[in-house]
This record gives sequence, C-alpha cells and structure tokens, in this order.
Amino acid sequence: MLANLKIYSLFLLCLLTGQLACQGGRPSTTPPTEPRPVTDLPPEGEELRLGAERFEEYVGRLVGKRVALLVNQTSRVGEQHLVDVLLEKGVRIERIFAPEHGFRGQADRGASVVDGKAARTGLPIISLYGKKKKPSPADLAGIDVVLFDIQDVGVRFYTYIGSMHYLMEGCAENEVDLIVLDRPNPNGHYVDGNILDLAHRSFVGMHPVPIVHGMTVGEYARMINGEGWLAGGRRCQLLVIDCENYRRSQAYRLPVKPSPNLPNNRSIYLYPSLCLFEGTPFSVGRGTDQQFQIVGHPELEIGDYYFSPVSRPGATRPVLVGQRWRGFDLTYLSENDLWEEGRIQLIYLTEAYGHFPDRARFFNDNGFFDTLAGGPELRQQLEAGWSEAEIRASWREGLEAFKVLRKPYLVYP
Repeated sequence: MLANLKIYSLFLLCLLTGQLACQGGRPSTTPPTEPRPVTDLPPEGEELRLGAERFEEYVGRLVGKRVALLVNQTSRVGEQHLVDVLLEKGVRIERIFAPEHGFRGQADRGASVVDGKAARTGLPIISLYGKKKKPSPADLAGIDVVLFDIQDVGVRFYTYIGSMHYLMEGCAENEVDLIVLDRPNPNGHYVDGNILDLAHRSFVGMHPVPIVHGMTVGEYARMINGEGWLAGGRRCQLLVIDCENYRRSQAYRLPVKPSPNLPNNRSIYLYPSLCLFEGTPFSVGRGTDQQFQIVGHPELEIGDYYFSPVSRPGATRPVLVGQRWRGFDLTYLSENDLWEEGRIQLIYLTEAYGHFPDRARFFNDNGFFDTLAGGPELRQQLEAGWSEAEIRASWREGLEAFKVLRKPYLVYP
C-alpha cells in the first residue's frame, strides 16, 4: 500500500506541476533510491532451481523418445540453451517449435515467424506464429513428447500462454505427451484487472482470467487442462516439472529479456499498465531504448518528456517513426516500488484520455483496445468518465471468483 501511494503520488506530482525535466522526464526532486535490490535469491539455505534445471525429474523420461521443443531465447540452463544441453545428454530432438518473436526472440511484435533451421544444430524450426498457431498432425507426426520451456511475464495478453494452449491442444488431439518446465512469474505476486469476456476471445486473451493472473506457466497449464479449456473439453497428457524452492512472494530478476521490447524488470512491471495503450495511437517506447517505460503522443497536452522513435531491431516499423512525441518518462520509478505496488496503475490511461485533445480518436478504429481489454467495458468506462477507483471497484467480484477458481492449481506458497 505504501509503495502504491508513493508511485501514485510521484506520477500525480508530475501531472500537477509539469516539472518533468526534458532531459529525462524525472521530477525536479531527487529520484527515489532503491531501499533494497529486487533479487532472485531464495531464502537462506535454499537454492532456486528452475524446472529445466531439474534434469533428474524429466531427462530419464526422454530416453528412447522422439522429442520436440517449444522454446525461444529464454530457454536457458545457466549459460547454455536447453536444446544444446539436451543434445549433450543424448536426447533425440527431432524439431523445434517457435512462438511469437521467433526461436531467437528478435522478430517484431505481430510479425509472422517463418519456418527455418537452427544455425548451429541444423534442427528444423516450425513456426507457431503466423499462418498457424497450433501444430498440425504432420508437425507432430513421429513425436512422442514435446517440452515447453519459455519465460512468461504473467499477463493475459502476452502471447506465450496462447502458444502453450495451442500446443496442449495439438498434443491432446494427436496423443503426444507434454512436459512443461516451469519458471518463476515476475508478476506472480498479485492478481489484478478485469476478467476477459469470452465473446471477445483472441490470441491475446484466450481464457476467462484477469489481466494479471498471478500464476506460473506450469500452474496455468494445469488450469487449462483442469478447467477443460482446450477445444472439445479435451485434456492433454501433461507433466509439469515445478521450480524448486520458489515462493510467489519472491521477486525474480529475469536473466534474459523475454521479448525484444521488455528489456528489464521495470518494463515488465509496467507492462500490465501500459500495454493497453497499444490499442490507441500512443507510443509506449517501441523504437527507443526505454520500451514500456515511457508513454506519449505528438498531440498530448501534458508531459515535458520528448522522444522520437526510430527503426531498430525488434521494432523495425514503430508508429509515426521519427516524429516528436510528448509524454512521460517513467524510468524514475523504482523497480522495488513497482514490484511492491502489486497492482495495475490505471492513472496513466485515465490521465492520457482526459488530456487528449480529440477523444474520438483516442481508441484505434480496429477495435484492438477492446481486444486487449478483453471486451468493450473498460473503453466504455473511460468514455463515461469513470475514475480509477470506480473502474477498480467493477473488477472486484470477478477477481474474487477467479482466485477461488485458480486455487486448486496453485503449487507455490
């Protein structure tokens, strides 16, 4: 609560005083210090072990099997990629499946990922982001077991859980075993947001869950299976290799950025609050080195931070490239405060909407804001002038019901 008040007050100060320095968008007061570092250290005497590191729990199950993997650049075991580790252990890997951003995690948001071959191993790479999102019977032909090992960030519209859903569906339909190697959720310590309306189901919102669901991918896979959310109510043959010595209240610093435009933990903590802007003409920093840590628009009437997106890897076609954008730099916010805050901050959205000169153009015509928001309700609330407190109150009943729904699938204290 104290951290939440601090962040809210800092941003409100920026809005009311207009004293954000053009050089960095920071308040004129000294930026907050880090009282203690956000750490991935477990309690003393206990060592955090990722699912992928617990070889004794799953490598023996792969002996004599033909194996495929859905992995990307985050699928690391120490300094090595999981593919290389398993090959060294004699596992017979037949093919690799790739999610959004590709096997190497470099493709733009929404860009089709094409089939190819891994440069070092020559293994075939089959895209599950582009023309198809579910592996076909041909893709799974001759495969005995598939491993899923991807770092997620615990947010409904982050597409890796959608890829996992379709992988589970393909495995269920083709009688292929699935092993999920679990990893910590950097946003796993809280639950927040509205529940998705299934009438607005999409690849950036496939299940009736809130924006921040507070589950690891392993827990989430168990819920997909247990709730019968796969097509036809099917269930796949699922094994989850849990993390060892992980607690939900334990902050976790990602060793590899999970996608091109989430470069650090601050961006990951701000992502649930800022991603909704992607359904508007605003920029959240794609084409800069402060992705999901700044927000602005050329016509915004508030904010003293200015930036100009350029084409760069992971954002080769940013919106209104080269134009001068006005808005706010949120990099002054402490990572610790953002983590301890543990909730979505709607003030960024409500204030941007309230200070945009032409509100009729605030939401993109393609309906993507409603898609991200899991239905039209949030847009309608903003248009009706609801406050953040009123919007949050409308989420309460759904959040309480979801917490009851997910309880049987939670593993970590």
